[in-house]
Amino acid sequence: MSEIRKVVLAYSGGLDTSVILKWIQKTYNCEVITFTADLGQEEELDGLEEKALATGASKVYIEDLQEEFARDFIFPMFRAGAIYEGRYLLGTSIARPLIAKRMVEIARQEGAQAVAHGATGKGNDQVRFELTVMALAPELKTIAPWREWDLNSRTELLNFARENGIPVPVTKEKPYSCDRNLLHLSFEGGELEDPWAEPGPGTYLLAVPPEKAPDEPEIITIEFEKGDPVAVNGERLSPAKLIKRLNKLGGKHGIGRVDMVENRFVGMKSRGVYETPGGTILYVARRDLEGLCMDREAMHLRDSLIPRYAEMVYNGFWFSPEREALQVMMDKTQENITGEVRLKLYKGGVYPLGRRSPYSLYQADLATFEEDEVYNQKDAAGFIRLQGLRLLR
Repeated sequence: MSEIRKVVLAYSGGLDTSVILKWIQKTYNCEVITFTADLGQEEELDGLEEKALATGASKVYIEDLQEEFARDFIFPMFRAGAIYEGRYLLGTSIARPLIAKRMVEIARQEGAQAVAHGATGKGNDQVRFELTVMALAPELKTIAPWREWDLNSRTELLNFARENGIPVPVTKEKPYSCDRNLLHLSFEGGELEDPWAEPGPGTYLLAVPPEKAPDEPEIITIEFEKGDPVAVNGERLSPAKLIKRLNKLGGKHGIGRVDMVENRFVGMKSRGVYETPGGTILYVARRDLEGLCMDREAMHLRDSLIPRYAEMVYNGFWFSPEREALQVMMDKTQENITGEVRLKLYKGGVYPLGRRSPYSLYQADLATFEEDEVYNQKDAAGFIRLQGLRLLR
């Protein structure tokens, strides 16, 4: 431990990371620098610097990374159509590589020998943080207190905090473990640990229950350029502002809730509720525009690789050579995904109403049920005979 003189800690200001800050100081006898990333979690960050310094931090970084998060992480993942196990839009997964990347940059800038995080030994986040550090800065050590210390209960954490002068606000304990950012809000724990139990009303925050959504639908248009959304209802917006706008629209109409049991990378099954209003709208809209603009074989090949790409993101391999190589292929399929989609938002649903693009592959004279002069229907007989040759017995 003596070789570690300075550590950069991913810090939220809550009980866990406050205790971790002091525990690292006492255990490693070193300097601790805290880093807090504003990824659109909309939590109050005022006073965080003072709290970190009062708890013993030698320096504090608080940075707004929302635009970088949307532009360089969410949008590339969405261009790949990524969805984990057919349902999860990877809101927590995609945030971790950005946080870890910035931690590495600060560690090198400050001459630190290690980084630290508050992820537990049961979850996926420990893997995501540490694989990113290994990919970008293998010389750095990672400290994961939940795998090292003997503070194994909330009571022990509270006692440690009181013994070390760490302020512990008296608040009603939340029943859920939550993670919120620009893309989504997740809930785990509480009654959700019983897969048969219905999620409580406290799991509705970004989106209203569909039965409480407006009785009148809302029609919107989204414009895309090369697979990336650039405007809502004709108004061009930055990546982060566009997602925020769609979050409000989707949340108002009860859109984007998923309740699922998923397979964690570490081996266990876990149940979570995810609210992803804007991301759900974008997923439906882009998929609809792709139907108009993307070549059939390119689409089918891309679709066959979506589960693999999603696993890379979920499992923490964002900075792996295979994800970076696959991203090139995914982006190639998006070169002509430019145009507009018109959608209806209603009672938890997103319904495409129309789509148009200068790169449309749709040919009305071929698709029509009326008389045409470009398609000889007799040709289909030979096509079917050739396709059926291998089926003859």
